Amino acid sequence: MMKEVKNSNRPKYGGGPHNLGDPEDKHLRKVEKDVLIPQKMRDRAKQECVQEVHEFNVCCKNASYLMPFKCKKENKALINCLSKWYNDPKFKEECTEEYLAERSEYRRTGIPKKSKLGRFGSSN
Repeated sequence: MMKEVKNSNRPKYGGGPHNLGDPEDKHLRKVEKDVLIPQKMRDRAKQECVQEVHEFNVCCKNASYLMPFKCKKENKALINCLSKWYNDPKFKEECTEEYLAERSEYRRTGIPKKSKLGRFGSSN
């Protein structure tokens, strides 16, 4: 006879309308905390630092192989701007909430965010 082990602290990853998990669950897995949310923070920070990203890209294109030497000023400005966002706890919380909302929507509908956007693309 097998003994059933229950762990009430362990989150369920199945269930929900599409067996993708509970849409209302707010528990974050390690990969979400360490990889997915930081990626969302990087993507959003680049949107906030658009001028610095543009100036760095232009410098790199013009400098070619000498980029590490010629683009120090632009690189420093970009790093300063991105660091400001990465180190902002309110920004991290916003990105976490945005991620949880997207995950909840995915679990509710079964359609990843990128696929939803792709459906409304050009009608060629």
